[in-house]
Amino acid sequence: MNSFSLMFLSSLLPVLLATSCADVQAQSCRPSGRIRGKNPPPGQCNTGDDSDCCKDGQMYPVNGCSPPVSGHTRAHLTLNSFEEGRDGGGLSECLGNITIYSNGRCVEAMVVDECDSTMGCDEEHDYQPLCDYDMVDASRAVWEALGMPKDSWDWVDITWSNT
Repeated sequence: MNSFSLMFLSSLLPVLLATSCADVQAQSCRPSGRIRGKNPPPGQCNTGDDSDCCKDGQMYPVNGCSPPVSGHTRAHLTLNSFEEGRDGGGLSECLGNITIYSNGRCVEAMVVDECDSTMGCDEEHDYQPLCDYDMVDASRAVWEALGMPKDSWDWVDITWSNT
C-alpha cells in the first residue's frame, strides 16, 4: 500500500456535508458476560489520547451485540489515533464510509479500525478494556471537522449512519 493511501486511512480525512438530521431510533444492548482484567506487562499499554489500560482483577463487560443500524444510530464518539504504534485497534473488515452527526454538523469518514466489544485486556487489544457496544472511535481530523472544542475531545454523544 503506498504512502498516500496509508496517510489517508490513518487520518480519516473528513468531508463536510450539509444535511438535515432525521428522527433517531432508540437502541439497546445488554452485556452478555464479563472478563477479568489483568495488568499489562510494563510498557505494553498505549495510553495515548487518554486511553485506559486494564486493571488486575477489575471486571469488564462483554457486549456480544450491536445496536441496530438506523438512519441515525446513537453512539458515543471517542478520540483515537490510527497511526502504527498508537492507540488504534485492528484493521476494519469493511473499510466503508459512515456519516457522523454532532454539534449541528455532519462529517463523512472512512471506517479504518474496529473496536472490539467482545474481547480485550490482552496483547492483541493493546491491554485496553473492551469497547462499549455503542462507541465510535474517531481521529482528530473528525473532531476538528465537527467543530468540537478541544476540551470535549474525549467522549460526546453522536448519531451516525452508513453512507
